[in-house]
Amino acid sequence: MKTNILSIICLISMSLSSYTTLENPTRIVFFGDSITQAGVNKTGYITKMAEMLGAQGLASKYELIGAGIGGNKIYDLYLRHEEDVIAKKPNIVIIYVGINDVWHKTSSRTGTDADKFERFYNALIKRLQNANIQVVICTPTVIGEKFDATNENDGDLNAYSNIIRKIATDNQCKLIDLRKAFLSYEEKNNIENKASGILTTDRVHLNEAGNQFLAETMWETIKKL
Repeated sequence: MKTNILSIICLISMSLSSYTTLENPTRIVFFGDSITQAGVNKTGYITKMAEMLGAQGLASKYELIGAGIGGNKIYDLYLRHEEDVIAKKPNIVIIYVGINDVWHKTSSRTGTDADKFERFYNALIKRLQNANIQVVICTPTVIGEKFDATNENDGDLNAYSNIIRKIATDNQCKLIDLRKAFLSYEEKNNIENKASGILTTDRVHLNEAGNQFLAETMWETIKKL
């Protein structure tokens, strides 16, 4: 009789454990610009990641939410973080921003100066951490895919990536070094040193291969959180 009761208790416990996993997945908000806005499209990186999780039998353990707006820079993210991140009560936020802060300096003279970029980034992280959200930050990828450092914005992208690496250390955040990963990919696969067409459609926005690579690169860090 005792054995039967213990068996029933174990079965109930296992059922409740399974139910809890299904009902309380790890909620992740991807917070960024147009690349993240497109991330929820059919071939976007958030969709690609969801497909990867499904293939690995992990779909019920994660809830992926896109919160990207085209043209956004770091101060835009700061201004909308309460509504677009904190209000969604995520466990984790992945901040992927910086392309427009650099690119718009040369394209429209509306970029973000380095000191202002760092101040807003630190302030954003503090607000999110104070809301008990685990913050993961990413270096920017590419503005032009040439691997020999001849893209117009390479210098600033490298400088801002170094700022983000420092911010990650200062705030004890996990870092996904997309800049390093994308440059390594280009060096190995962009044999003709093209400005676009390998991972991007227009030097910045990702094609399907780029979205797949981004999803895989991000997941390598996310799965260990």
